Amino acid sequence: MYKLIKKIGRAKRGRLTTVHGTIETPVFMNVGTAGAIKGAVAAEDLEQIGTQVELSNTYHLHVRPGDELIKSLGGLHKFMNWHRPILTDSGGFQVFSLAGLRKIKEEGVTFHSHVDGRLIFMGPEESMRIQSNLGSTIAMAFDECPPSKAERGYIEQSVARTTRWLARCKQEMARLNALPDTVNPHQLLFGINQGGVCDDIRIDHAKEITAMDLDGYAVGGLAVGETHEEMYRILDSVVPYLPEDKPTYLMGVGTPLNILEAVDRGVDFFDCVYPSRNGRHGHVYTDQGKLNLFNAQYERDLRPIEEGCQCPACRNHSRAYIRHLLKAGEMLGMRLCVLHNLFFYNNMMSEIREAIDGDTWQEYKRMKAEKVGGSK
Repeated sequence: MYKLIKKIGRAKRGRLTTVHGTIETPVFMNVGTAGAIKGAVAAEDLEQIGTQVELSNTYHLHVRPGDELIKSLGGLHKFMNWHRPILTDSGGFQVFSLAGLRKIKEEGVTFHSHVDGRLIFMGPEESMRIQSNLGSTIAMAFDECPPSKAERGYIEQSVARTTRWLARCKQEMARLNALPDTVNPHQLLFGINQGGVCDDIRIDHAKEITAMDLDGYAVGGLAVGETHEEMYRILDSVVPYLPEDKPTYLMGVGTPLNILEAVDRGVDFFDCVYPSRNGRHGHVYTDQGKLNLFNAQYERDLRPIEEGCQCPACRNHSRAYIRHLLKAGEMLGMRLCVLHNLFFYNNMMSEIREAIDGDTWQEYKRMKAEKVGGSK
C-alpha cells in the first residue's frame, strides 16, 4: 500500500509498504541486473550503503541461471541473500535493445538469446510467470518500448498493443498470486506508460492504464535518445494524468540532475546503471561535480573521494590509493568507486526526502543542482 505523506508543488514524499519491507520515496533503486551489482558488490554491501530496493532483470535471469532454478531454490530474495524489496523489470526493454534479434507479434516477442543464440519467446504471460518464479516484490508489466523518434503511426500501434498486453499481465498476475506454490503471493504489478515524445499519445495512454487500477505506474521509453528538455516536457504532460496516490516510476533515469528535475515533476521511483557503470570506469560523483580518478591530479591526493562522506571508500581510502588500484586494474578500485557512487545516490535520495519533509525542497533542489552540474 502506498501512502502519500506530503507534496510540495508536484514533488511527492511517499511510503510504499510491501511484504518485504517499507520503501520511503523518492527512492533510487540500485541496479543488479543478474542478481548482483556489477563491481563486486554483495547484498550485505547494499544494506551498509542504505539501499532500499534492488532491481534485477527478468530477461537476464531467465537466460541464466533460469527462473525455474531460482524458484526451486526459494526465490530471488533467498538466492541472493537480500531481504529488502526487489523490483524486476519485465524483459520489455530487452525487446527494444535487441531490435536486430527480435520479431514482435500480438502474442509476444521471439528473439535470440545474447548468451547462446537459442530462440526465446516472451509475451505477457511468460514475463509474469518468470517474475512470479523469481518472487520479486514488484513485477513490471510486459511492454514494447518504441524508439522515441519512431513514426507516429508505429507509436500508436505499439502503445495500443502495450495496453492489450497490460490487461493480459494483470489477469495472469492474479492467477499466479493465487497458486498454492507461488514464491510471493503478494507480488505487486506496475504498468508502464509509453508513447515516445508524443504528448497526446502519452496522456491518452496514462488515462487508459490508470483505469486498470494497478499497484503503481511507470513512465517508460525515455532516456533512449530524446533530449533532457523533451524528457522533462513529457513528464510535465503525463505525470498529472497518473494517480498521485500510487507510486510513479521513471524508468532508466538518470543523472543526479535528471532525478532532481523529475522529483520536482512528481516522480518518486528511479533506477539507472550510471552510478555503477561510471564507478567501474573511475568516474565518481561528489557535491563538487563528477571526478575522473584516472586524472593525474589525484596521484598524490590523500583526501577521500569526498570530505565527510560516510561510504566505505571515503571512510578508509584516499583518492591516490583508489587511483592506483584503477590504474593497476585491481577490482578493488572498481568496487570502491561503485560503492561510493551508490552511496552518493542513496544519500541524495535521503536528503531529498528530508527536504520535502522539512519544507526546504525548492532551496535544496537549487543548491544541489548547482553542485552536481560539473565534472573534473
